[in-house]
Amino acid sequence: MTDNIIDVRNLVKVYEPDVRAVDGISFHVKRGEVFGFLGPNGAGKTTTIKVLTTLIRRTAGTAKVDGINVDADPAAIRKIIGYAAQEVGIDDDLTGRENLRLQARLYHTPKPDAEERIAGLLKAVDLEEAADRRAGTYSGGMRKRLDLSMALIPRPKLLFLDEPTTGLDPQNRAAVWDYIRRLNEAGTTIFLTTQYMDEADRIANRLCIVDHGKIMAEGTPASLKAEIGADVVALSFKENGGPDARSAAKAALLSIPGIQEVQNVDGGIAVYAKDAPSLVPQIVLALNDARVEVAELTLTHPTLDDVFMKYTGRKMRVEEVTPPRRNPWGARRRRSMG
Repeated sequence: MTDNIIDVRNLVKVYEPDVRAVDGISFHVKRGEVFGFLGPNGAGKTTTIKVLTTLIRRTAGTAKVDGINVDADPAAIRKIIGYAAQEVGIDDDLTGRENLRLQARLYHTPKPDAEERIAGLLKAVDLEEAADRRAGTYSGGMRKRLDLSMALIPRPKLLFLDEPTTGLDPQNRAAVWDYIRRLNEAGTTIFLTTQYMDEADRIANRLCIVDHGKIMAEGTPASLKAEIGADVVALSFKENGGPDARSAAKAALLSIPGIQEVQNVDGGIAVYAKDAPSLVPQIVLALNDARVEVAELTLTHPTLDDVFMKYTGRKMRVEEVTPPRRNPWGARRRRSMG
């Protein structure tokens, strides 16, 4: 048994006619860690999860889960994983307890074991009092917690969570984060996709930053931020600054001692410098002398957003979403891995 529960090498997935959703990525996930896949919508995160959970076939490359090739024995992989998709997959006409019982039957869990497991999961996700209410009456946060607990019915070695807090309010997001931490502390390896920088920073032991089907950077949140090695001054310019405002600004700023790099980004430039607060007056004076009119100046210590901006040239915009969609007419959409 290797230390890695997931090994991916040069993975490619092309959707017809020529959409290259995953473009030659390689990474590994260690047993017992929370591994984050951070990137905007359309980056290839969900496609990667679907290959690893055997829901779609790869185009090229290799992918192994617990040493098993995803194409060679998908049934064996499904027995050891859990998967919670972006969309909540619960039945609104059933109670919370009944949803879990149905999932247990899909996994052929013996009834006594299932009831014990269900009772424990309802307690863990704080749904004991609401367990016998119809799921259609649940709030968005309750529905998401129930959905996560359904993915845990088979006691998976490896749990895939695809955007687990999208659409939740801050309080419910924090509750889901706490639940994920406790699952991991109990021994479950977690593969998490997210478009939230703070989520990846707080939960993931290691992460990949992905964009347009490629891995842009990989490491711990701390090491990725440390790679920047500087504070970040973000500058945007007024419309009357002229089309050459960026070029003029870069030329003026690179002459200031202590500024390490100036990079074009969406809407302006990013200036990387050690002890940037002390340089802000010089930056403002240099731009004034260069007749570049500043619309906005912000100063931050390195964040994952700055890491993303450094590697892609733009800030990552989080999609505005509605709360998890309810299933009309009791539609039964199951993600059984069995």
